[in-house]
Amino acid sequence: MFIRFGSAAVVAVLATPALAHTGAEPHMHGLLAGLAHPLGGLDHMLAMIAVGVWSALAAGRRVWIVPAIFVAAMLAGAGFAQAGGALPAAENAIAMSVVALGVLIAAGVGLPVGAGAALIALFAIFHGYAHGIEATGAVAGYMAGFAVTTAVLHVSGIALGRAIAIVPHASRLLGAGIAASGAYLVATL
Repeated sequence: MFIRFGSAAVVAVLATPALAHTGAEPHMHGLLAGLAHPLGGLDHMLAMIAVGVWSALAAGRRVWIVPAIFVAAMLAGAGFAQAGGALPAAENAIAMSVVALGVLIAAGVGLPVGAGAALIALFAIFHGYAHGIEATGAVAGYMAGFAVTTAVLHVSGIALGRAIAIVPHASRLLGAGIAASGAYLVATL
């Protein structure tokens, strides 16, 4: 028990504030900026990997449905931002998605495919909105880039989820660490 909470505390202390979406500088460099953008903030990296881990642990043979829905809904959120839509408190929602995904992993929650897909789509819309609100210039290339990197992070999470599935309590520890990191991100907003 102490190891679980100790590990979560270490991750929370070592986590850095989410600075991926300062709003100070729009992204104007197309594909390469899009490829790099999801790697620029702990909130996005944790969420993308957690989506893959949760999918690997909870979705069985349907492991690819949740990540595919995430990418599609993320692109829809980016399109909504580009169309001038507004989502208040997007950064808070992104940080909370990290907490929620960590809790789902730690608790071993498996949802029916429809419910899981809807939850993931909601998270993804906020992530996509945050990407899309800063995009200018070669927007299509930028969006393609962050979609590719997101998919790669999902695949990494699936591989991690499958690897830890055979280790007793590993998913609980990882989920607790992700949730703790998300809680830290929420607290630093």
